[in-house]
Amino acid sequence: MATIDIKDAKGEKTGTAELNPSVFGIEPNVPVMHLAVRAQRASWRQGTHDTKTRGEVRGGGKKPWRQKGTGRARQGTIRAPQWAGGGTVFGPHPRSYEMKVNKKEIKLAMRSALSAKLADNQLMVVADWNFEKPCTKDAVAALKALGIEGRATLVIGNEDVNTYKSFRNIPTVTIVPVCMINTYDFLDNKMLVLTESTLARIEEVLA
Repeated sequence: MATIDIKDAKGEKTGTAELNPSVFGIEPNVPVMHLAVRAQRASWRQGTHDTKTRGEVRGGGKKPWRQKGTGRARQGTIRAPQWAGGGTVFGPHPRSYEMKVNKKEIKLAMRSALSAKLADNQLMVVADWNFEKPCTKDAVAALKALGIEGRATLVIGNEDVNTYKSFRNIPTVTIVPVCMINTYDFLDNKMLVLTESTLARIEEVLA
């Protein structure tokens, strides 16, 4: 069973935690992770794009010239697709981009992402942030003490308001409540930082 050091907000080791091998010790399934990330990114698309067909474009009710005798190609309307201002052929119309992913695949993708993070030494566990009040200055100092450089994803408790407000103005930090964990946020940034309580909750849900 793998273990990981637990640190406080000052970067000092306070203990170790045993990691559930069924969550943090599996062989990452890359195709399932790819499917889960694609599905999540697709769900962000509004799908409200629309183009007008020749039946929806305004005008063109009159035949532009007679059928025969002009020497030009026959035309029935100036709103046909080959005319400027005419309708669009095979253009986009409102649709849903939702992709179906099974619940078992979603959990497998998250377990794969967590296992990959641990294997790449990109997983960190903090005992607790312990912010008495929201303070971005303290949040920046904590990241520096922990040696976190670049982009990081922080998984926090659902009601940890002080931590959320402390980190929300730092552009390199993504904050995810434990009730909204997903594969994309696990993989999007280099470092993944959990707290002891969120680690226990993740193992409870994914084991």
